[in-house]
Order: sequence, then structure tokens, then C-alpha cells
Amino acid sequence: MNERTDPALATPAAALAPGDGPERPPAADDRRPRLAGAGRGEGRTPLDGRRAAEVRPSFDCARLTLARRLRGLRKNQLAQAVGTTPAAIGRYEAGVAHPGAATLPRLAIALGVPPAFFRPGSGPVAPAADAAHFRSLRSTTQIERDQALAYGRLAADIVAALEDLVDFPRARLPEFPVPPDEIGGAAPVEAARLARRELVGADGPIPHLVRVLEQHGVIVLTLPPSTERVDAFSIGAHPRPLVLFNPAKGDRARNRFDAAHELGHLVMHADAEPGSRIVEDQAHRFAAEFLMPADQIAGRLPATADWDRLAELKGVWGVSIAALLYRARTLGVMREPVYRAAVAALARQGHRRAEPGPPRPLESPTMLVRAVELAAEAGVDRDRLAALARVPRPDLDLLVPPRR
Repeated sequence: MNERTDPALATPAAALAPGDGPERPPAADDRRPRLAGAGRGEGRTPLDGRRAAEVRPSFDCARLTLARRLRGLRKNQLAQAVGTTPAAIGRYEAGVAHPGAATLPRLAIALGVPPAFFRPGSGPVAPAADAAHFRSLRSTTQIERDQALAYGRLAADIVAALEDLVDFPRARLPEFPVPPDEIGGAAPVEAARLARRELVGADGPIPHLVRVLEQHGVIVLTLPPSTERVDAFSIGAHPRPLVLFNPAKGDRARNRFDAAHELGHLVMHADAEPGSRIVEDQAHRFAAEFLMPADQIAGRLPATADWDRLAELKGVWGVSIAALLYRARTLGVMREPVYRAAVAALARQGHRRAEPGPPRPLESPTMLVRAVELAAEAGVDRDRLAALARVPRPDLDLLVPPRR
């Protein structure tokens, strides 16, 4: 990243270190984003010949698909909302017909986007479903995954617009490909050790994992509440790595483990088919080693269900009691019968979902929030940014909430 020497830019640029706040680690200058330089059956006309040439400049069929998925609607639901047929919606999205003058505004209203949203324009390629590492493909529907991916596309559009206004940290993550069929091998642990050396560079607990990701150019976002059934997921190159969190998880420790799990996918699984149990197990093992290195935590783990000790370790290492129990088992500190009894005890006490102890705030992403603020200082407010990114303003505010 080029250093900026203009004194007019020095203060706001320096302020855009990811994670402004009391937990901010010492920031390196080359990791700071900073200001850069400056009716039914209607519209069924086939798109061929002169008519196609007239239509293409005013309507992009892919944008209609994006908007429909963004709202989590099926074609028949959208058709009912605008007074047309599912077949007509299919033709619009396939590009073989286009909505007429009466239907286009109804589509915009039903989908909560301005009519201009459907105009063609350059932008990042939409992330494909087979490029995203969803935690489980069995517990979510295709509609839910499509909606989450649509928000990922909006995030990429926002970042693309901001790239012209703000210099982000260079995306730099280590690569350690792990065969997607490797069961129980040492590769995920080795990958985690490499990543920890390059991204953290120090022993002990990681104070703020989301900040580490942002400092290395990863875009981190929390998905809107409508996507709460989708677990955290990641996309490797679009055009920057993206990590998107589940909005319903209010547990800091689980949030951090999710971040480490998705980092594992970004480091190990550029070519792996998402969703397989083996690949997910590899990412779990990566996360455990990344957050709780064996050589640093094995001697601290209890061999019995010492709840006070486990609660203390949870506060220090920022991981759940459940994760600590599993780590003790996999490292051979805790015997299998003891582990199973401890997990059963957690369940009986109702602590599998909400563990004991005072709640701590989630590690919130801040890089995009600060980037939007810097853009405003440069004269591009949120309304203008939304227009540049071709993102509805309410969706911009959902993905990048203003500071209160």
C-alpha cells in the first residue's frame, strides 16, 4: 500500500486502523485502510434483433435474480406480488423477455429496490454457491443460501465502490492446501501453525481475531437478521476474501471459533468442494489449533470437569467451555468417559447453547464502517456511496451499520 504524505489526509487515514477502540493492537502502517486520491403476460417480447439492442441498455436480467434472492423469494412468490406468472419471471431472469413499463416499477416495489437497480453496469462477479464454504448444506435451504450469497454480492459491490475512495489493507493470507479427502492427518494443524506465525506472530491468546482478519485484508461482515438460519460462511476470492457471520449467534466465544473456522477454509480449501464432513472437520481442527495451540494450552487443561478452571480458561483464551472440553479430549488430557460425562452435565444444566458466565460483546467488524466514514469525509456520503455501489441504501446500512 502506498504511503500518503499529504498532511490533509494523514489524520483520517491513520484513524482507519481496523477496530478503533480499547482492544486495538499496535497497528502497522501498511495495514491501515486510508483515503485514496480522489400485468400478466406483459413484456414477453423475445430479445432478438433490433429489439434486443434497444432493451439491453435498460434492463439486466441478472440484477433481477440478485434482487429476488436478496429478499428470499421464490419466483412464484414474486410473480404473485407483481401480478404476473412464475413463467414470466423465469423469462425475465433468463433474458429472453423483459418486463414492460408497468411491470418494472412493481418489481422494484416488491423487491425493495429502486428501478435503477435493474440497469446494466459493471461490477464484481456474483459469488457462486459452489465457491462459498457453508457450514452445513443440509440444515439450510437453497433459498436461504442464495439469500446469504446475494448479500455477499452486495458486500463485494460496496467494497468495489470504496476501493476507489479508500486504500484497504492488502489481502494477504497464507496458503496451505489440504487434500479434501484427508482424514485425521496432520495437515490442518500444520496449516494453523503457519497461519498463526504469519498472521499473529506471538504466543498466547489472540485478543481480537476479527481485527486480525481485517488487518490482513479480509472483509468481515455480520449478515442481516433475515439470514439467521445460515451459519457463518466464507468466500475465498471475490475479489477479496469475505467472511460473513450468523446474526443470531450472540456468543463471543462461538463467534471467535467461527472466525477461525472460516479462516481455515480460506487458508486450506481454495479448491475443495464446500460442505463435506471431511472439509468441515479439517476447518474445525484448524480453528482449535489456531486459537488453542497444543504446546501452549495442553498443560493448562484439566483432566476432570473442573468448572472453575474451565471458566477461567474460557475468559483467558476466548473460547467456549465446550471447545475446551473437546480440546482436552483430543490432546489426551481428558479421558473419553470423563469427557462424555462433562458434556452430558453441560447439557443437563442447559449450557450447551448459553454457557455460564457474564456475557461479553461480540468481536464486531469495524473496517468497512471506518471506510464508509472516510468516504464521507472525502465528500461521498452514504446515499452517494449506495448509488455508486448500486446497492439500496437500507441494505448498505444493514451490512455496514453506522456508528451510534
